[in-house]
Amino acid sequence: MLDEKVRELLNTQINKEFYSAYLYLDFSNYYADQGLNGFANWYKVQAQEERDHAVLFMQYLQNNGCKVTLDGIDKPDNEFTSFSEPLHAGYEHEQYVTGLIHTIYAMASEQKDFRTMQFLDWFVKEQGEEESNAEGLIKKFDLFGADPRALYILDNELAARVYSAPSLVL
Repeated sequence: MLDEKVRELLNTQINKEFYSAYLYLDFSNYYADQGLNGFANWYKVQAQEERDHAVLFMQYLQNNGCKVTLDGIDKPDNEFTSFSEPLHAGYEHEQYVTGLIHTIYAMASEQKDFRTMQFLDWFVKEQGEEESNAEGLIKKFDLFGADPRALYILDNELAARVYSAPSLVL
């Protein structure tokens, strides 16, 4: 049986992950509206990843006999005025999610919930990758985004991203 505080944090994380998916779909729509379909694809794939993260948290709770409660998902309220703004917002959001995962991990550690800590190890590693990818995208944009030809090439590079389901075993 999971500690109540850990269970509550895990359940809250499900909704945070679904919000992340919603946020990245909003970014994807922005880029699609701007004619940057590669950027739109990149964030659409990112949204799929976040949705699957939520499902992994759900499955973990269910596997431990816990009830899952889904809350409403807030509407993203972004108004972007430049191509780089969603990139920076995405990076900041990934840092926020990393903090959430660390909070759950710290609570699990405090409760000596080693099973949950082991489950979260994958997410800790994943968040490192998420932040690195978001930061790398900003760096590429900063290098090439001002040049229309280079932006075209970067957009094509991002269009090649495909979704790969997580391989976490519960």
